[in-house]
Amino acid sequence: MDSDPIALAPTANGRVSGKSWKLQKTATVRSYLQDGVKTKSWEDRLAQTKKAQAIKKVEAELRDEKQAEATRRREITLARKKAAEERRRLEEDKAKMGARKAARLRRRAGRSKKVKG
Repeated sequence: MDSDPIALAPTANGRVSGKSWKLQKTATVRSYLQDGVKTKSWEDRLAQTKKAQAIKKVEAELRDEKQAEATRRREITLARKKAAEERRRLEEDKAKMGARKAARLRRRAGRSKKVKG
């Protein structure tokens, strides 16, 4: 017997299937990917992603500013409406108090001896 070891086929783990119908596995070919995605480098895709994120951030800031402005205007309008309602209510109360005071004075005048006289 020879002491020479049997040479193994160069595979990932040094073993070969003895089954002749089994094919050697290869890397998956993703044909559904576009050529631009296949050939584009990772750095390019990373840069594009960062650019898109920056654009989204700016758009979100603009949207927030617009929302804040609308909210501010709404608050101002609401405050004006409340102030107008308060003024109207005070005017009504003043008119009501004026009428009450006039009625009270008329009653007093009716009770005095000079008027009855």
